[in-house]
Amino acid sequence: MSEINKIIVASRNPVKIESVKSGYNKMFTNSKIEVEGVSVPSGVGDQPMDNIETMTGAMNRATNAKNQFPNADLWVGIEGGIEKIGTDMTAFAWVVIQSRDKIGKSKTGTFFLPPQVAQLVEEGKELGEADDIVFSDSNSKQKGGAVGLLTSNVIDRTQFYVEAVVLALIPFKNKNLY
Repeated sequence: MSEINKIIVASRNPVKIESVKSGYNKMFTNSKIEVEGVSVPSGVGDQPMDNIETMTGAMNRATNAKNQFPNADLWVGIEGGIEKIGTDMTAFAWVVIQSRDKIGKSKTGTFFLPPQVAQLVEEGKELGEADDIVFSDSNSKQKGGAVGLLTSNVIDRTQFYVEAVVLALIPFKNKNLY
């Protein structure tokens, strides 16, 4: 896929931009890329509260980036979300990658949030804000994120997204199959 060189990430968050660069470079080692982060609406709540809303946010971000910045080769939407399973709350993200004629989608792994964080999210706070309160941090969503805080950065937010970026690139790596 060496002809791809301009990638628009539908976020200005440096974690999301770096995860796209890293994931793309793992899949297409001989490519030269330019990655730009832009701000576009997700069309969902600031804190998506279930799997479908989160995937919809990632899809909307990719589509809105494609519509607003049509002179690129790929458009990427990454949306973090939470979902209740029984009385517990999980966290995950969806990655959607669009080209002019293909789409790739993937979901990160899922992990359970501590009760204190979950309670703050249920009270209306975004996950990043809840993490900052519980862990006495600031702007954690542009650093290691909840996963970084909970694993002592064994897995940080960038790494958490990279695998899903790689998986969303499968249709672009295997054009003859998709």
